[in-house]
Amino acid sequence: MQDQGLQWGVTAQTGVLTDVLLGKPDHFRWVPLNSISAVTFANMEQMGHRFDTQRAQAQHARMVEVYEQNGVNVHFVEADEGLPSSVFTRDSSFMTPWGAVITSIQTPPRRRDYAVASQFYHDAGIPIWKWVTAGHFEGGDFVILKPGVALLGWSGDRSTSDGAEQVAGWLRDKGWEVLITPIPPQFVHMDAVVVMLEKGLALVCEDALQPYALDYIKDRHGIEVIQVAYADCVKLGGNIVSLGNRRVLSMSHNVNVNRQLEERGFTVTAIDYDMFALGGGGVHCSCHELHRIPE
Repeated sequence: MQDQGLQWGVTAQTGVLTDVLLGKPDHFRWVPLNSISAVTFANMEQMGHRFDTQRAQAQHARMVEVYEQNGVNVHFVEADEGLPSSVFTRDSSFMTPWGAVITSIQTPPRRRDYAVASQFYHDAGIPIWKWVTAGHFEGGDFVILKPGVALLGWSGDRSTSDGAEQVAGWLRDKGWEVLITPIPPQFVHMDAVVVMLEKGLALVCEDALQPYALDYIKDRHGIEVIQVAYADCVKLGGNIVSLGNRRVLSMSHNVNVNRQLEERGFTVTAIDYDMFALGGGGVHCSCHELHRIPE
């Protein structure tokens, strides 16, 4: 059934977030997804990591509460016992001004996440603009720097260069300027490296980007950068969500980044989210903006 009150379409990844798409954590568990979860599995005995279903459910519920307290309408894809990681909705689709793009996820446990994503758009009455069919491209590698300007990443382990080229071609046909750049596989997606905070300001792990990509962000497009240290970045330190009006959703283990943001005048709501971060994704990985009010 179409939700008549649901707004959709984004021209930028800044501005006031009005509608967000989340997963349901009903069947979430740790599975081998990426380099982040691989570190968790490799060090479980030494570090005492244990998955706790009740803790995960409580952490996710707190995230939903934060969105609602900040005036965001929360929508959900349906849970599926065969898709435990579909809670990370950032990757299975991404929103554009023309509708949703359904992606092609490379990692085997997530290759069918498109099923719950596409069903949501069908039920909500939101048009699906494109489907990724060349190689692989995942939503975490799609960054809108400003209206009409995108930065696409690929690591090879997840998104691939041919997938990124297909998406870039669609955007260029619409008159957008697009830069494609590789990122080291340990960062998984571009949204662990570059996240927009507000118009003209981004969190960036400069050590993870090629010099020409930094020039594209800072010099060509005049975006000011708050640097995220490499050690913080590999722990999803930059994986935060801009809510608009200088408000951000972050994670409590992001001590350094949270302090940096507060020093710049942002209101930071930091939640415990280790059950998901250890499983391979942060709060930004766990959401997909459906609509923002342009700045």
